[in-house]
Amino acid sequence: MKKVIKKIVAVGMVAAMAFPLAACGSGTDNTDTSKSSAAEDTKEAKTIDNKDIKIGVSIWSSTDVLGSQCKRILDEAADALGVQIQYVDQGHVSEKVTSSVEQLVAAGCQGIIICNSSDTEMTSAIKTANDNKVYLSQFFRIIDKDKNADIYKLATDSPYYIGAVHENEPENGEKLVEILLNKGDRNIGLIGWEQGDATWLGRWEGYKAGVEKWNKDHPDDQAKLSEPQYAGTSSEGGSKAAEALMAADPGLDALIPAGGGGDPLQGAIAAVERAGKTKDIDIVSTDFLPDLGERLKNGSMAGESGGHYCDPLFSFMMVYNAIKGNYTGIEGKFEDVQFPYLYVSSPEDYADYEKYFVDKLPYTKDELVSISQLSLDKLKEAASKLSIQDAMERSK
Repeated sequence: MKKVIKKIVAVGMVAAMAFPLAACGSGTDNTDTSKSSAAEDTKEAKTIDNKDIKIGVSIWSSTDVLGSQCKRILDEAADALGVQIQYVDQGHVSEKVTSSVEQLVAAGCQGIIICNSSDTEMTSAIKTANDNKVYLSQFFRIIDKDKNADIYKLATDSPYYIGAVHENEPENGEKLVEILLNKGDRNIGLIGWEQGDATWLGRWEGYKAGVEKWNKDHPDDQAKLSEPQYAGTSSEGGSKAAEALMAADPGLDALIPAGGGGDPLQGAIAAVERAGKTKDIDIVSTDFLPDLGERLKNGSMAGESGGHYCDPLFSFMMVYNAIKGNYTGIEGKFEDVQFPYLYVSSPEDYADYEKYFVDKLPYTKDELVSISQLSLDKLKEAASKLSIQDAMERSK
């Protein structure tokens, strides 16, 4: 199948990031919270030794492609700070997501970071955090302020819910569709993981917007996006979903396995390879595979967004500083921390990513300690600047 090839330049923030060893604080807020019970708790917590701090991580999986990358950076941060860390894998099963918070509280965690599935699960998570005076922060997720205003208000009013570290998922979806459309693909199959998952819905919104924009600008060269097949978070699910899409449409020339930790993508790639359609079907996804460089060379992947495994790191640092009493004035606020995706669509793009994000972590232990000493405003700034260029500058 002939396709118009256009090189997509990797997108990344290029500003270098410095880590000033400034005193911690809650950004520009100077509100006196000394009368609140939460503030009294944090005053006492200021004397807590790091070795006595335990932070819990509620995650879909700590062993799949993305989850293991998250665990690697979190373990490094915990070691650098001398704190304890504990994981609960909940598979994005709703009842397990909510019970994971209870498990981590029972294990003695003073703070928890969570990658939930749906916003509704946060109602229970926030109540558990409030009842037990345990700090809580989301990663890869944010509560939808418009669609779930009551849950957002519950989070804002909580003296223990700090905020969320997340990506711009609609933008991510649009950029991945753009990669496919610029490669000449017009017939795109879509694979989701769990219906109703907040991040999946954001990406789907972006995929649709990207196709709609293209069709508006190219009335004589229309593209189409299938309804999603759902894969769960397993490789087998991704394989079955890809097989179903190929069977339903023999003219399929692109696939987007939307995410789910990386395993569904691996299953989808395997299905396309078994069908002998590697050269006919371009695949883009979110969550970098460990062999992405080779797959970009052999054509089994056309492009990918990822590098976001540091997202939970910043959520971890927020909770750590709240436990230490460094971040105060939490009640009445919802901290929104945006984190950038990195995009690659060529072996050359991936080579730089591999050097600074795979072969070694993008932060040294000394830098992780420095990050832990940033004010909340400076922490947000650091999160927004992470890029291949930034990692390159800091390694000099």
